[in-house]
Amino acid sequence: MEARMTWSELARSERYRGRWVALDRCRYEKHGAQPADGELVDSDYDLAALCERVKKADKGGCAILFCEEEAEPSRPPPSQRPR
Repeated sequence: MEARMTWSELARSERYRGRWVALDRCRYEKHGAQPADGELVDSDYDLAALCERVKKADKGGCAILFCEEEAEPSRPPPSQRPR
């Protein structure tokens, strides 16, 4: 995969909505922990599956981020929602 994309492109993309994405070689915003852009390594709806593939690909330094499903900014990612 490894195409360089900005975080805003990923976050707005229908293709990645509701998915976890792995970014490598990130460039971060000056004041914050959010990547400005990075190389898209992989994506998945299942965080564990994505992490396993990233690990197998020896890409352990990737940033893993969630692309929100719909415009619900107060809703936590699936891994943090109460069951």
